[in-house]
Amino acid sequence: MQNDTQPLNDTLVSKSLSAADYVPTLDAMLARTLERIDLKKQQGLRTPDELWIVDHNDVYTLGQAGKEEHILQRTDTPIIKTDRGGQVTWHGHGQLVIYWLFDLDSLKWSVRNLVSHAEQAIEDVINDCLRSSPSSSDNISAHARRDAPGVYLYADTAATDDRTSTDDNSLDNQIMLGKMASLGFKIKHGFSYHGIAINLNCDLSSFNAINPCGYAGMQMLRLSDFVAMQTDSEAQSKQQMSDSFSYETVTQKLIDNIAKRHAGLIELRAIAPK
Repeated sequence: MQNDTQPLNDTLVSKSLSAADYVPTLDAMLARTLERIDLKKQQGLRTPDELWIVDHNDVYTLGQAGKEEHILQRTDTPIIKTDRGGQVTWHGHGQLVIYWLFDLDSLKWSVRNLVSHAEQAIEDVINDCLRSSPSSSDNISAHARRDAPGVYLYADTAATDDRTSTDDNSLDNQIMLGKMASLGFKIKHGFSYHGIAINLNCDLSSFNAINPCGYAGMQMLRLSDFVAMQTDSEAQSKQQMSDSFSYETVTQKLIDNIAKRHAGLIELRAIAPK
């Protein structure tokens, strides 16, 4: 498991973990959170918040209140009970996982703020990729839902050419295609950990063994089926590079968006009613 830490600003750092097994990653994340809580309580120190960008080895994780009935088929992939919110999901290569180790009290964020910032950051990046890709459909956009945490793709039945809006107050004429990103957090003494998972170019077949996030029949989607994404490290022409995204470029877009939100440079949009 490789570990690379980079400062993003004075109060936020990023930490990258590749080929990471789930249990040692969770143990390290919890230990770091408890350490930060202790430093704040005992010494009044505000430690930098952290984004952990993780490439997990294959694993199914079951949330704190997760029900075993949502595991439809036992495979060779380990199933780990964890302490985040939510039901069962899958993590693995080609999926972008980002854990948010944030001091919510210092940020003056509520838990609802945290969830909304996470969902809207994902919306921003997915919609930017859809707008920028010549291979994507004009009428598809990403939106969060109040009744089911995560980010979903919708097709506009009116087939308008305007894809610049990410206002999920206007989904009446749209058909949900499926779910592209999931989220589940844990809050301890005002500190968050766990986070978000976005399917970029992963093998979606692993979701067939579960009811994703507890929803039977939920169609899981990946970004590479809607925009051109590089699937390997083979040399490509400059034209191919300019017309496609890589796992790394999408990751950087999301890190940049989250960092701006953390710094107060991107404000929350209005949240749609249920």
